[in-house]
Amino acid sequence: MSTRIVVVGGGTAGARLARRLPVTLLGEEPHAPYNRVLLADVLAGRYAPEVIALPGTREPARLGTRAVRIDRAARTVECADGSRVGYDRLVLATGSNPVLPPLRGLRGAALPAGVHPFRTIDDCLALRAAVRPGVRAVVVGGGLLGVSAARALAEAGADVVLAQQGERLMERQLDVHASALLREHVESLGVEVHTECRVGGLRQRDGAVTAVELADGFVLDARVVVLACGVRPRVALAREAGLDVATGIVVDDELRTSDPLIHAVGDCAEHAGRVYGLAGPALEQADALAEVLARETGAGASDAPASGTTGATGATGTTGTTDTTGTTDTAGTTDTAGAPPAYTGTRALTRLTLTGPRPLDLAAFGEVTARPGDDTVQLTDPTRGAYRKVVVRGDRLVGGVLLGDLAAVGALARAWEGDEALPEAPLLHLLTHDGGS
Repeated sequence: MSTRIVVVGGGTAGARLARRLPVTLLGEEPHAPYNRVLLADVLAGRYAPEVIALPGTREPARLGTRAVRIDRAARTVECADGSRVGYDRLVLATGSNPVLPPLRGLRGAALPAGVHPFRTIDDCLALRAAVRPGVRAVVVGGGLLGVSAARALAEAGADVVLAQQGERLMERQLDVHASALLREHVESLGVEVHTECRVGGLRQRDGAVTAVELADGFVLDARVVVLACGVRPRVALAREAGLDVATGIVVDDELRTSDPLIHAVGDCAEHAGRVYGLAGPALEQADALAEVLARETGAGASDAPASGTTGATGATGTTGTTDTTGTTDTAGTTDTAGAPPAYTGTRALTRLTLTGPRPLDLAAFGEVTARPGDDTVQLTDPTRGAYRKVVVRGDRLVGGVLLGDLAAVGALARAWEGDEALPEAPLLHLLTHDGGS
């Protein structure tokens, strides 16, 4: 009798697993699995929604099916429609929810008309319907998600203001200089950028948003507000089932939860104390788990897709819409003699392409801000709008950021992910197009 493997969640990780193994996939959204990395391109009108569909699953998926309860004793998943799905192995790929900030005028689950998160294809289509040339839009949050949303809205013709509470844009990924260059580029698209700017509340009329109130009392008129304040792992299903949960669902190197018959992968999973929230680690975790389940259950696993192919276009994260944006998986699965395949963590490279009068490519990895004693090398070309920087600690490359010219990114990423001693050569060689090789 074959082993029944059930996967809850049709996002990046769940879809990858369902492509590699014969599983029952329960997808809450009514849409076939799609590439969230390309949602900004749908919002901007560059792609139709069907273009970003992911490759098909091995078995037909049950779409529009929300799992509401796990009965571990009976080994069943109860769904919102009243049906129950039995399992021998269960995989939670429940993803994450957008963070909704505690703003005045934003209460309960129902958002005022004109206020949108930016996480799903339905969010994207609702925004597209609301945006027309000249409409006033405010994006709350200047991280990867907010920058991508602001770019897409501007491309769609909106009059966009980007409000970032932190000191600079994409402060988690970029250093001060790179962030300043990014800001210049975003402003060249017609986006008005405000940093160190905390949003305090929303104004409404007849249930629709009319303005955004800043903490200092300044008011921004708005007919569209995008909440791009990050994401939080969806762990309610796991917690209610009694599984160990910290920030995410706690898993070991075989992506196994505190119940040996239940695994977790992707944005909802916490491995070695870390929740990645990125596409690259989600794909690696799904691939590692596919090998584990194939070995333990006898399920036939298909070959893993080529690294980094996250959508029908085969793009490696060219435009970003969420914190899963533009990541290239670098390391994580091991298969030593006599040892089962395992997930040991991922080093993820963030990549983003912003279109406009002067398209801007950027890539960042590791630690981009030096510690005392670190060596750094920076090259700046103001004419071309290019900036490159690496951080070296001892004889190891620990991080880097590149804007405008990514020719060296492949060699730099290999040096970083390999975590091996750098050759005894001038550090400047790291920023040449061949990475010093």
